[in-house]
Amino acid sequence: MSSAHQGVKPGRRSLKALPVAALAVGTAGLFLTAPSAHADGTPLPHAFNAAATHSAASPAELKSRIAGAVRTAARTVSRSSLAGSTTTGSSTTGPKATPYIIGGTTTTFSQAPWMVQLFYYDDKGTASTSDDVGFFCGGTVVSPTKILTAAHCVKGYDWYDNGAIITGTDQQPTTDAAGNTDFHGGTVSDLSTQWNHPSFNATTIDNDAALLTVDPGYPIASTAKALPITSSTDTASYAAGKTATVYGWGRTSSTTQDPSQTLKTAPIPLNSDATCTQWAGTEFVPGHMVCGGSPASGTDTGTVTPCNGDSGGPLVESGKIIGIVSWGVEDCVESGAHSVFTKVSTYAGAINQRMDDASLLGANSGDTLADLFARTPAGEGYMYQSKGSSFATRLDVGPSWSTFNLVRQADLNGDWVGDLVVRDTSGHLRFLNGMDGSATDIGAGWNAMKSITLPGDITGDGKSDLFATDSSGVAYVYPGTGTGKFGTRIKVGSGWGIYGSVIYGKGDLTDDGKADLVTRDSTGAMWLYKGTGVASAPWAARVKIGAGWNTYNAFASTGDMTGDGKADLLARDTAGKLWLYKGTGSSTAPYAARVLIGAGWNIYNLFG
Repeated sequence: MSSAHQGVKPGRRSLKALPVAALAVGTAGLFLTAPSAHADGTPLPHAFNAAATHSAASPAELKSRIAGAVRTAARTVSRSSLAGSTTTGSSTTGPKATPYIIGGTTTTFSQAPWMVQLFYYDDKGTASTSDDVGFFCGGTVVSPTKILTAAHCVKGYDWYDNGAIITGTDQQPTTDAAGNTDFHGGTVSDLSTQWNHPSFNATTIDNDAALLTVDPGYPIASTAKALPITSSTDTASYAAGKTATVYGWGRTSSTTQDPSQTLKTAPIPLNSDATCTQWAGTEFVPGHMVCGGSPASGTDTGTVTPCNGDSGGPLVESGKIIGIVSWGVEDCVESGAHSVFTKVSTYAGAINQRMDDASLLGANSGDTLADLFARTPAGEGYMYQSKGSSFATRLDVGPSWSTFNLVRQADLNGDWVGDLVVRDTSGHLRFLNGMDGSATDIGAGWNAMKSITLPGDITGDGKSDLFATDSSGVAYVYPGTGTGKFGTRIKVGSGWGIYGSVIYGKGDLTDDGKADLVTRDSTGAMWLYKGTGVASAPWAARVKIGAGWNTYNAFASTGDMTGDGKADLLARDTAGKLWLYKGTGSSTAPYAARVLIGAGWNIYNLFG
């Protein structure tokens, strides 16, 4: 499979990816313009008559980045560069060598329509080529806008300004003598935001998972098909002896640095943690990593393994991605060696949390942290951008919010910008598109609902859904369509009237990759409803997670405010103090001890 990334570990058996220099993260986003109107002509709060300030790179610029990545990688094919860096010269600031498939066979894009080629090129703004950084990684489409790859391909790199992707082809691009590049039917796209697991360690290559978001100006749904990620409870896929399949364009021989022109695949038998630990010692982290492959023979003959250039690509079993190509030994065929993959089930919660980015203002900052909307009784709206455990200075988004009595947020159309669902006093529910400012009328009669929340993907189809309870306590799931609208509702239970309107949820509280809910009853007890992923029975039996919550008179669940991949909760007490309850990922104690955000929040009468 191809050039540049598979982490090689330092040490006796393997060479991990070296730490990489931190680079500035690109910015993208939305700015405020003049007010627009709802579909029925009523004023639309001008915060969401927005246009993206993010300017997607032109096709010519993207092609230039790809050509630069190919040139630079071709100049850095020495053994030393693959052992430490993909930059030119003696610099070691680049990513480590990635795996490629040795002993694999050729496959077609129709057999792997979720495969993505990731190209990175930074000329550092100088005329000299000696400081250029260029490399290639594999990736997997996991939603209409998200690419799953390895964190060592992302951390420290500015993919917004220097990256490009190719979908829709099983061929690497080629350039003729005249400098013309042939993309072999592939579609070139730009990227907007990036996320890597916050605990990624570039020295140990632990927690090696990342997501890249495709710019909305370059939709990839027509050229790629999403591959589901496995669940956090999946153990069967990792059973020792089970065979999974790896894909990539990496090296196909230990004796040459040449990548594969065509997509390769290979069967990889999975090993037990004990086998992997016996081989790699403490460099292998059980639970975070999975290793596979029969012991390498010491030569290409008799060895089947990913290699340099396969980094970030998928390990697939039963139609889902269970691993991310992460690291291996230098030149990949050392006798007795195995290949190591990120164990996706461990990171399902964090990955799914980032696949539903609810960042209202992150498009301006490049972050994917959950932000907060607040409104005064006079109808003035404000946005608070998350800074992790606090908020930046509020942004006044104007009047005209007094007509609404409910605000909820989620990225309902997968365009990497948070959207709002609002209910007006007449009972109309509306979708406010955070990217282009459009407003869509979802429908009337929603005043019959006592509670409305957007927990995330309830039904397991990768789209954000709506959960509501009516005045008689009957609960319904409204499946999301991925366009800001919802399908025919599904009745899922009754008796929810004991919670009144205090039902909240936005994201995964239990770190299992499924959306959850929290509720408060009239005694002040708080309950957790763990998501099941089944539309007809979306919640497991409730679990009491504490008492005394009646000291609060307002809540907001906007998603992951802190960036650790776990959903958080905001609560305002009767004195007007706002508290952050940081998610822990536990199914019995989902929140850590509260942290004070600040006082004076009783000036608001609506949060979302």
